[in-house]
Amino acid sequence: MADPDTPHPATDADLTPPPADASFEPAEPLKDAGVAFEPESKPDVGGVRQQLTSGTSKLGGQAGDRVRQFADMGKERAAGALDQLATMLTDAAGQVDGKLGAQYGGYARSAADAVQGFSAQVREQDLDELVDQGRELVRKSPAIAIGTAAAIGFVLARLIQSGVDADHA
Repeated sequence: MADPDTPHPATDADLTPPPADASFEPAEPLKDAGVAFEPESKPDVGGVRQQLTSGTSKLGGQAGDRVRQFADMGKERAAGALDQLATMLTDAAGQVDGKLGAQYGGYARSAADAVQGFSAQVREQDLDELVDQGRELVRKSPAIAIGTAAAIGFVLARLIQSGVDADHA
């Protein structure tokens, strides 16, 4: 027979509390102590669930608003980068005129005008419209979409690199 004072490993029975029961009877010495025993009422699970649901939907709405703000800022930055690209193409057109001829300078000006028009279109359109147009472009011609993404990535990398180089100079 084991000694009750000797430590022994805990079992699941030691760690699991007994189930709550409304038929609880206080021990004999407590019955006459003048304290009335009232079983606790069950917590309002529906109310807690409702609070969690409303809190979650509120946080989801706030996150959606925040994402839209960041997307709008990104749209403005993209339009600004396109404006800079158009300016660079326009400036380069003059040099192209002198080195390669007026015909090639005209191509550079046409490209600058197209980029400037695209920049204006980006600024004017709603974000949802731009996303829909992008999806449609990818569906219709994925090769053009990939090439455009690569070209834009290259231009943005050059713009960022020139900004970093200017900061270090």
